[in-house]
Amino acid sequence: MKRKYKILIIGGSGFLSGTLTRIAVLQGHETHVITRGLKPVPDGVTAIIADRHDKAYFKQAVNNASNHWDAVFDCICYTPEEASQDIAVFKDYTKHLIWVSTDFVYDPYKRCFPQTEKNMSFLTDNSYGAKKRLCELEFLNGDLGNMVFTALRPAHIYGPGSYLGCLPKETRNPELIAKIKEGKPLELAGGGHFLQQPIFSEDMAELMLSCVGNEKTYNEIFCAMGPDIIESRKYYELIAEYLGEKLVIEEVPVNQILIENPDFASFLCHRIYDLSKLKNSGVKMPSTSISEGLYKHIESLQK
Repeated sequence: MKRKYKILIIGGSGFLSGTLTRIAVLQGHETHVITRGLKPVPDGVTAIIADRHDKAYFKQAVNNASNHWDAVFDCICYTPEEASQDIAVFKDYTKHLIWVSTDFVYDPYKRCFPQTEKNMSFLTDNSYGAKKRLCELEFLNGDLGNMVFTALRPAHIYGPGSYLGCLPKETRNPELIAKIKEGKPLELAGGGHFLQQPIFSEDMAELMLSCVGNEKTYNEIFCAMGPDIIESRKYYELIAEYLGEKLVIEEVPVNQILIENPDFASFLCHRIYDLSKLKNSGVKMPSTSISEGLYKHIESLQK
């Protein structure tokens, strides 16, 4: 029988944090969330009302809760200041902080195939991925006291609660299903030939929860991807196949997209990974196939 934990999730009502909350409740964990109170929390969940951007009130709200959690999960830590906040606020209230980084930390022009955690070529600009790397460094070098951390670097996360689309110019497009049904061409960078390894949101949640109490994950960073390596265009082909429609792709030159949006460079490379380190840690490995996961995602949007 699996051990039940007392956990805290920062957010709890977003895409990934909401999925994590739902799976945690289903697994029987005593689940607490920190939320701004803009959305109702699920039954069986204890809410702490606070906004992390109000740093003083956020810290006071955690102090007032007078709780010690087996693990704290942060799906919405995007800047080194927020990583520093996590350390300062939670190191006296939890043994284990588990947070979501990104595969965008890697320099897209210095990747390995397959990519491993040993590749130390990271972005150093002001991009989303570079800021996530600075978050990692906060946890690696900060004064955590008796707290340990686990960082997970997923690639594209998909599933109910988000929009479809994994590649410019059709990324998280709320009109994607309508475009396919209407026979409109999808504008894909490079024709969609970049390799990807998407992870289904429920798999990501189960992976995160399986890190709790696992000493092999302590103070470690892992690539966290799904089981299938596919061309990005295959992602869209599976959606069209499910809808019973013919997919029309319009190739957009990569150079054109990079001129218009230099920050898209991290999308425009092969994103395939060696998951040996993750597997050897003994966590719950992602197993949902891309076809099964996308079908669940499409069904949720159609409902």
